Order: sequence, then C-alpha cells, then structure tokens
Amino acid sequence: MATGTLRSAASRLKAPLTLFLSINLHLLNCQQFIIQYKTPSDCSVEEYFDISSLSCVRCGPNQRRSPTGLSCICNTGYQTLPTDKASITCQRCPIDKPAVTKEGFGCIRCPGILSDGRNCQCPTGNVLVERDVFGNLLEEARCEKCNGNTPASSVPNGNGDRCERCQVSFINASCECNPPNVQSGGLCFPPGSLSTNVKPSVNYAQLKLSIQSAWFVKNLYSSSAACLVFSNLTACQALGNMCVMNMHSFSGVSTDACGLFNTIFRSRAALSSTQDISYWRVNLPWLYYGDEPGLASRVLQTDPVPIGFSFRGKNKNTDIKLLAAVYNVRGEFLRWEKVGGGNLQLCPETTAKQAAAFSFGTAFQQSCDLSIAELLDTHPEPLFYDVFMDLGGEEMNTKLLPLPTLVLNQQYNGRYINQESMKNWYLSRRIFLVDTLSGREKSLSNPPKVIRVASSVTIRFQLVSQTQEGQVFPPLMTVTYTDVPITDINTQTVSTTFAVEYEMDQKEARMKTDTALGVLGGVAVLYSLLKTVSWKRRIASPLIDVETILKFLLFYAGDLANVFFAITVGTGLYWLIFYKAQQFVSVLLPLPAQEKQFVTYIGCAFSLKAMQFLHKLVLQVSVDVFFIDWERPQSKANRTVQASGEPKRDPSPVSIWRTYFVANEWNEIQTIRKISPTFQIMAVLFFLEVLGFSSLALRDPWSTLQRSSQEYTPSYSLMLRYGLAATLWLCIGLLQLIFFTVFYEHFVEDKIRQFVDLCSISNISVLLLSHRCFGYYIHGRSVHGHADTNMEEMNNNLKREGESMCGQRGLLPNTDTQTFQVSITNHLREHYDRIRDQISRNGPSRMIDAGLPNRFEQNTRAYHTMNHFLGSIVDHAHCDMDYIVKDKLMLERVIGMEFLEPSDKSIFYNDEAHSFSDVLFYGNEATLLIFDTLFFCVVDLGSQSFVLAAVLTYVQQMIFRLIRNTLGRKNLVNKTLVDKRFLI
Repeated sequence: MATGTLRSAASRLKAPLTLFLSINLHLLNCQQFIIQYKTPSDCSVEEYFDISSLSCVRCGPNQRRSPTGLSCICNTGYQTLPTDKASITCQRCPIDKPAVTKEGFGCIRCPGILSDGRNCQCPTGNVLVERDVFGNLLEEARCEKCNGNTPASSVPNGNGDRCERCQVSFINASCECNPPNVQSGGLCFPPGSLSTNVKPSVNYAQLKLSIQSAWFVKNLYSSSAACLVFSNLTACQALGNMCVMNMHSFSGVSTDACGLFNTIFRSRAALSSTQDISYWRVNLPWLYYGDEPGLASRVLQTDPVPIGFSFRGKNKNTDIKLLAAVYNVRGEFLRWEKVGGGNLQLCPETTAKQAAAFSFGTAFQQSCDLSIAELLDTHPEPLFYDVFMDLGGEEMNTKLLPLPTLVLNQQYNGRYINQESMKNWYLSRRIFLVDTLSGREKSLSNPPKVIRVASSVTIRFQLVSQTQEGQVFPPLMTVTYTDVPITDINTQTVSTTFAVEYEMDQKEARMKTDTALGVLGGVAVLYSLLKTVSWKRRIASPLIDVETILKFLLFYAGDLANVFFAITVGTGLYWLIFYKAQQFVSVLLPLPAQEKQFVTYIGCAFSLKAMQFLHKLVLQVSVDVFFIDWERPQSKANRTVQASGEPKRDPSPVSIWRTYFVANEWNEIQTIRKISPTFQIMAVLFFLEVLGFSSLALRDPWSTLQRSSQEYTPSYSLMLRYGLAATLWLCIGLLQLIFFTVFYEHFVEDKIRQFVDLCSISNISVLLLSHRCFGYYIHGRSVHGHADTNMEEMNNNLKREGESMCGQRGLLPNTDTQTFQVSITNHLREHYDRIRDQISRNGPSRMIDAGLPNRFEQNTRAYHTMNHFLGSIVDHAHCDMDYIVKDKLMLERVIGMEFLEPSDKSIFYNDEAHSFSDVLFYGNEATLLIFDTLFFCVVDLGSQSFVLAAVLTYVQQMIFRLIRNTLGRKNLVNKTLVDKRFLI
C-alpha cells in the first residue's frame, strides 16, 4: 500500500516537475552571469569588501570598516561578542567596566585614565596587565612598574604589555638616560660623542628645494651616533642609506648625512679594511671609491674582468650574471638577489624581454611612463642595492666583482662633478630606485612632498682593445635621478629608462677612416684637376676664370662624393661582417652618439652626389644636337612651282619623316637605364622586409632573420642599417647590370645599337656637342645612297647588305665604325655658332604666323645651311676645316682626356664603346645608382622605415625622369628645329 501510494504521488508530480525543469533549464541556458566590478577602495566607511561575493557589504550596528577594508570591527567603546557566524556582534561596555581590553573581546575597569580609543592607559615606565597568569580576565586592570635598576634593568616593550631588558647603551646603574647623556632612537649616548646639531634635510637640487625630512629627523642622529660610538652594523647601514638618499653629495656642512658618514669613515682609517678593499671600512657600507684625481679611469680601464665572452662555439658565453645585496631603509640586510626581472627594471615587461638585458652584446633599452600613484603604493620605502658581477668559480668559492656606479646627480660643494670629464668623476656603489620616504615632512604618515625616482639606469660594458678573447673592463652603472614634486598623484607620471650598452675604443677606427678619407680625398683633388684640364681643352679656353674654378668645384664634388660613399659603405659592411660573424668578441658596435660622424659622412656623400647629379642633368639638357640628313632628291622633274607668274620645274623634296622618326627615337632613349628602377626597389624591399634581412642591422650579435614577437627586439644600428641597405642595393644593381650587359643586350634588345642602326637605315647622322669643341658623332649615312624609298627596295637593300654585296657602314672605307668622339677646331666651332645664331634668333616655329611670312623660310634656310655645312665637313669639302680619324691611346681613355689639341684639323676618335650615351641616363648609370642608393639610405636613416624610403626613392626617380624628358625634349626641339608636335 505504501509503495502504491508513493508511485501515485510521483505520477501526480511528474507533469508539473517536468514543466518546472523545462522552464528553469531554458532560463539557465539564457543566463549571462554578469556581476558588477567592485574593489575594496570602492566601499564606503560603513562597508567592507566581501571576498566571497566580490561586493561591498554594509557593516552591522556599532561597527566600522577595518584598516584592511576586508572585514568589520567594533566601534570605539564596544566589545566584540563571540558568535558562530561569519559576522561579528558588538556590545557597548557597561558603566562599571567602561574600558575595552586590548584584544577587543572584554570590558574592564581601569586603574587610571582612559585613552581616546577607550582602552586603559598606564603611566610611563609601567605595563598594563589585564589577565592573570592563567588567562582569566581581571575585574580591574593593573599598572605594574618595570624595575629599571640592576639587576633587573627592564623597561616596557613596544606594545606596553610586558617588561623586557633595556638596551645595553642604557645600562649603567639604571635604564634611565640621565643628563648629560643624550637619548635618541632608543639608545643612550655619552655626552660629546657626536654633535646633536645635525642637519636632517634632503636636498632636491633639480627643484632648488630642501626639505626637513621626518625620516632624517627621527633617525639621522641616532644612526650616526650608534655607528660612531657602538659600531652598530645596522645603524651604519642606515646612515649610509641616508647618504645615498641625499645623492651621495658632499657640501661644506659636515653634519648632513654624507658629512656624518665621511666623519665616521675617516675615524675608521686606522682600522683594517673590509675584504682588503681600502674604500670599504670596518662596520661601514661601501659607498665611495675615493676622491683621488684619475681614480675613475684606473678603476674602469686598467684591469680587465677575468672572464671572456663568446658568441659562438663550444665556449659560448653570453650570460651577464649580476647579484645584488639588498638592504631596507633601516639598514637591515634582506637577501642576496639575482639581478634580472623587475629589481632594477621599473618598467613592466615580460620575463623573456627583461632577461634579454643580460645577454652580452644585445643593446638593451626599455622605457616607460610610470604612474606616481602606483609608485607610492608599490614603493612605500626604498630598497638599496649593492650590485656585483658574478665571476663564477667553485660552489663554495664564487668570486664577485663590485660594479662601480656613477650617480649623475651627485654634487660636490654645489657642483655636478659626475657630469664633467672622467678625471673628476667620483665613483660610488649603492643605489636605490624609488624613494617616497625622505620627502615626507613633520610626520612619516604624511604624504610625501617630493619623491625621487631613478629615471635612467644604464650598465655600460667597454671592450678591452685588441682583445681576441672577449675581455671587457669592469662595467659601469650610471644612474640619473629625477625629483618629482607631488601635485596630483592620480594624473602625474614619470619617465624611466633601463639600458645596457656596449662600447669599444673607436680611436683607431676613426683614425683609419680619416686617413682613408684624407688619402682618397687627395686623389680626388688630382682627378678633379685632370677633369678640369680636360674640360678646358674641350671648350678651347686657355684662361683660368671664375667659371673654371666653379667647374673644378663641381667635378670635385662628384669625386669627393664617391670617396665618402666608398668609405661609408666599406665601413658599414666591415661592421656588418665582423660584428655579426665573430666568435670571440673582438669588436663592438659604436654607440649611437659615436655614429654621428659616420652619419655626417653619409650626409656629405649624398649632398655632393646630388650636386654632381644635377650638374650632369643640366649638361644633358643643354647639349647641342643636330641630325644630318644625307638624303638627296632622286629626280629633278617631279614638282611644279609658281615663280614670277611662270611655271617652273623643281626637284622633289626630301621626306622629313625620317628625321622625325630618328628624333622620336632619340627622345625615347634619353632616360633609358641599364637597370629597372622598379625591379630594383621591389627586390630590395623583398630582401629587407619579407625575408627579414633588416634583422641583421639590429644591435645584437645574432644573425637570425626572423624574430618572434615574444622576444626582445633591440634598436637598429645606423651603421649596420646603412651598410646593409647600401650593400644590398648595390649588389642587386650590379646583378641587373651584369644580366643587362651579358644577356639582355645580346639576346633581347640593345636600344643604343638599335639607334645607330636606325640612323644608318634612315640615312641620317647625328652630331652631339657636349662641350664647345668636343662631342660625339654617329655616322648614319646609308651605304645604298638613299633611304627614301618603297618597301620592296628597302628590303632588297637590307638583303644586299646582309650578303655583303655593298660597302660597309663605317665612316672610313671598308670599316664598320659608326660612332666617334670628335674634337673639333675652334674655327669649325665658330662657323657652327654663326649658323646656330640664325636658328636661335628665329627659333622653332610651332605653326606659321601670318604676320611673319618670312620666318618659316628663314628657319628652313638655316636648317638647310647647317645640314649642308655639317655634311660637307664630313665629306672633307672644307680644306681649312678638315679632320682626321684615329684611335685613342689607352691612357687617354682611362683618364678621359685628349692629349692632342685640334689646332689645324679636327680629330675623330674611333669609339666602339658608343660613349655618346654619356649625354643620356644610359651612360651615367654609376652616378644614378649611387645617387639612388644614397637617397634611399638617407631617407631610411631619417625615418627608420625601408618602405617609406623605397616609396620616396621611386617618386624621386619618376620626378627626375620627368624633368629630364621634358627639358631634353625642349632642348631637342630648339637645337634641331623638329616641331614638338611630332615628338610623341
């Protein structure tokens, strides 16, 4: 029966239960579990932070929030009642027992007065007794007087609840420090041991402010007296810490922290030294190295560290092991601590990135802005560090090397001695990072008026010169402190930096660089003089005038640019190879400050090369050019013209289209180059950014191309960055030149030779005068006598020429030489100029002006006159302006100067190298390549962006190409009378 009843009840409940579960499961699936964010500081004075619910909960009656904010305590005058709940209950003490016991759980009568906290208070020298020896609460508390006389010699302890033996300095006959003895800091000092007129001030020199520090007022005299009289170790450390908090500074006042320390330091001179170090006196901390002139250089640059560093191989050693002895502000030794992580690095960062600071050879720098409010919370008291370098050794015989410290804020009689030359440096030892304590006035519970932060901590290693074993001198730790006046802690920040740097003596490298610059610069002067002499000969001017000097300076600018470029690229490549590939450390990169001279050389190279490039550009767009048309009319009865009212038969005109065609081809090849600028830029970017070659320019010894984002990435070395970019740009450019010269020109297309062939097919020669009496000649006279013909005859002519059934194309019979360098006489140039003057006065006509009917005819006559004159010169028709053809001497080709001056006859030099391309971009590829390299590198060094440098280099190339095309086109129109409408 019972079972049946149970089953019936379950059956009746099944449907509602199913509905209830389905509704609640639906609600459960839709719930988002959102809570409100609260912190203990968000709770009011009547609330505490419940760590279970993570919310603010109101305290019960007669309760207030505890100092931690995580619980409630009873109000003053209320006792705490025991309960089995998490909360407490408070009850007011009765009138007959108005005082609350110290632990807060009982009420008691007092033998004396009540304190403000409703606790019993005993007279000085008495202890409060509230319970018997069995722990039972007394009806009335008792005040028991401690026996300060011998043999008890006891005084109340710090809590005032028991008697304990007084400090040994008091014990004479009693625990009282009676005059003339002086009591301070819980000690009793004999009279005259130390002047009580100490100066408990902290000097903030940056703010020109001095503060009476509450910490110094409380502890300076007692610490210095205890150190001097009783040789108390902790007191000596505390005194040393106060000197460190005052920036190790000495002044004319001998009663400040450092003055008192120095007094005690001198008093220990007769005693033995600690650790056999004369600057480390017995019982005292080691704060200074000494004040002898030149001591800093002897400490830092005399004896190498007895370990070697190696980047590779089985003896690889890149770990910098530093240890620090850590003390608190009271002078208590806390621990030995391995330097790394966050002890000397205030900036928050991952452990892996912080550890990179202590990998030898990796230039490390970490900077950040820290909140003042956060510093006040995390550094209520300063910690002090004595830093040592771990030299290794056996487990029980590890050797430590102290790190000299240079505090840039240190003053000596008001002068910053450590910001001067090394001979005036005053090396020290102990440092701190954040001091929020010494800037508190009147009371230690008051907020600080000023805090002091180590805004820059730098550890610098100097490599031993000529070392092959990776030896370094003792590393120097440089510290700079910043004084921050407190105005608004919620908004104020302070910047801080931690860095590890490596340097070597660069005097030898600079001397070699300057020697190379001097020698090559002298060679450049001689070469520029040679160029100037050659230029003077080519313009047929024997006078040395202002123009000559200006020309020499322009030539010298280009040659000196090449010198600077060669030296800088060689230097950058040297450091790139020898620094990245070395096993034992023998070279270290120059510091950023030491790279300024190198960057100056790069700037000089770029500026001078830009002058040379612009000079060449101006020369190219002002060159004299004329197309000599050899075509003659083929019959004399083809055209009828009207003359004096009667018909007249005149020869058929020669077609101008061949000249237009040659002019268009010349216009097109003005800016062709031996490399592809677009491919050059894309290839350089591919290697630097895609393949990661840019990582080779980082200030670390590793050759890894791809770096993880979790790893520390050091800054770039400008020297390595320039050497890498310039070398890569030059290598890709040279590879393009080789490909273009060896393969492309032979098997695909050679536009320069094609232009010469076009001249021959078109029956047109080209005269180019780059100087007044020097230039180039392309002999394009057709071996078939004419080129103005139909397709059939043209094909037959080409076939006959291919089968050697006609003469050769050369200027001289039975030769193929069509290109020449020409050195013309002054007489020939004068005739040329007279004809050119007619063209210049008339100018090219875009269209016939109805108001000037004779202008076109004048231009036409001038053109025909020049064409006839130059053609007759080539045909030896003028005895007084004849020429000879000869080969240049090898030396003439090397130095670029002709030894013979064309006095009676002009000279045509055979030129198989087609050097007429010197008036085009094609023949100045070296100048263009170096200029592009320097432009790319200068932009990159300024912006630290290869992409931006590539974009601006491309834009620069397009702009100068447009300028060269536009001005070259205009010059072609002016000099050849080809209408610009026919140049496409």
